Amino acid sequence: MIRVAVDALGGDRAPAEIVAGAAAVAATEIRPILFGPAGLDTHGLDLVEASEVISMDDHAVDAVRSKTDSSLVRAVQAVADGDADVMISAGNTGAMLAASLLHIRRLPGVHRPAIAIVIPTKRGPSVLIDAGANADARPEHLVQFAYMGSVFAQEILDIESPEVRLMSIGEEDEKGNQLTIDAHELLRVADLRFAGNMEGRLLLEGGADVVVADGFTGNVALKTLEGTIRTLLDALRAELGSSVRGRLGGLLIRPGARRLRERLDPETYGGGYLLGLNGLVVIAHGSSSRVAVANAIRLGARGVEHRVVERLQERLSSGVLESARSTTPTAER
Repeated sequence: MIRVAVDALGGDRAPAEIVAGAAAVAATEIRPILFGPAGLDTHGLDLVEASEVISMDDHAVDAVRSKTDSSLVRAVQAVADGDADVMISAGNTGAMLAASLLHIRRLPGVHRPAIAIVIPTKRGPSVLIDAGANADARPEHLVQFAYMGSVFAQEILDIESPEVRLMSIGEEDEKGNQLTIDAHELLRVADLRFAGNMEGRLLLEGGADVVVADGFTGNVALKTLEGTIRTLLDALRAELGSSVRGRLGGLLIRPGARRLRERLDPETYGGGYLLGLNGLVVIAHGSSSRVAVANAIRLGARGVEHRVVERLQERLSSGVLESARSTTPTAER
C-alpha cells in the first residue's frame, strides 16, 4: 500500500475539495493520510492533527521555520521520516520548496530541485521542467533539469528515448540569452537525446518530449498556456450557446469537445513533481478541485511505483554532469 501524505489545508478550495479528492481515490493500493486540524471531517480517512496553516501570502522560508506544526510542514516531515511514501499539497509553492529542502533534502549531487509538469500536446503528453521552482538558474542547473525531465518522461509517460530541447527565442544554436547559449553547449555534449533549441510556439505542437527552461521562463510559459487554453475553451462554449444554430451545432460536436477539454485540462494530471529531492513531493495547482486532487494523488502513487527518486539518483550519479560542465568555461558564474 502506498501512503500519501495530503496537506488538507493547502490550496484555494481547502479543506473541502482536498478531503473529497483524497476520499475519492482511497483504495487498497493507495492510503491517503490527511494532515489538518482536529475535528476535520475526513470522510473516514486517517488524520494527523496539525494546529497551524501556511497561507499563500506567507513568506515561504519564515513560515516554514515558524509554523512547524502546520499541515504542510508536517506532511513533508512524514516523507522525511519514512511515515509516508509521497506527499501532495496545493498550497504555497515556495513553502513546499523550503520545507522539502529543510526536511527531505536534495539527492546527492543535485544543485536545485525543479518542478516537472506534464503539457498536453498534439503528439501526446510532454514534460516542461523547470515550471517555477528556480527563477534564476545557471547552465549546469538546466542540464540537471534535462536529466530529471528525461527520467520523468521514461518512467511516468512511458517514452523510451525522450527527445530533449531547450526553450529559447529561436531554434538556431546561437539564439537566446547567455544562460541558454551556455546551457546549449553543455546539453550538446551531455548523454541525452538533445535536439537543440525550441521556440515557445511549439509547446502545444509537441516540439519535444522534454522541454527545458529556467523556472522563470517555464512558469511564464506554463501560465500563458493554461490561460490561453481556458480562454479558448470558454469562448467556444459561449459561442456555441449564443444562438439556436450554435446550440444545435454544440450537440453535434459535444463528444469531441468533451474529449478535447479533458485532454487539455490541467487537472488531468493534477500537478507536477518537485524532482531532485531525496523523497517524492507533488505540487498541485492552487485552485485544485477534488478531481485534480485525486489525480495528483494518483500521480504521486505512480511515481512511487516507478521508483522515480531512485531512478533519478542512478542517472544523476553517472558522472556525466561533471564532464559536461567542464566543457564550457562560462558555465560556472
